[in-house]
Amino acid sequence: MKTVVDVLYEEYQAFYEYFKANNQTSFQIWMENHLKKGLLLASASYFESIITNELIVFTNEVTGSNEVICSLLKNKAISRQYHTLFQWDQPKGANTFFGLLGDGFKTYMKKNIQESKKLSDSIDAFLNIGDERNRLVHLNYGTYDVPKTIDEIYSLYNNASYFVNLLPDCLRLKFAEIKEE
Repeated sequence: MKTVVDVLYEEYQAFYEYFKANNQTSFQIWMENHLKKGLLLASASYFESIITNELIVFTNEVTGSNEVICSLLKNKAISRQYHTLFQWDQPKGANTFFGLLGDGFKTYMKKNIQESKKLSDSIDAFLNIGDERNRLVHLNYGTYDVPKTIDEIYSLYNNASYFVNLLPDCLRLKFAEIKEE
């Protein structure tokens, strides 16, 4: 299924080909400089919405939709707190997030990461997007030059998607394991 990020990338490619076919190099360069910022923000924002929504859905599931616990989590731990869940500029920055979900979950994820280079690489790509997003929004968006191309950003997005899509299963598998103990 296509995401908003996929659509944005496809639109970029169409514009790029149009400008190239019409020998509009200046527009190609201008577009790349501006659209890579948009693609980076769209990727980071998309991941934020997926992860925060999943945390809320998961909490509803495991608490039997306990309004008190779900509201507390949503209002104090998730709303406008997403960027504090990870140490974006650290190679193992996802461990902060995993630890917030308990030592058992952190150990479970560390084991999965050690066993899967694909997962390790995906988490690295995810953190790279978040770190680059932070630089973009905190170091003067208008003048900041994203050091990656649109293709590199889209590649990171695709790679990071594996982790973001796997996370809900990891939460549920670990929770089921804890319930059986």
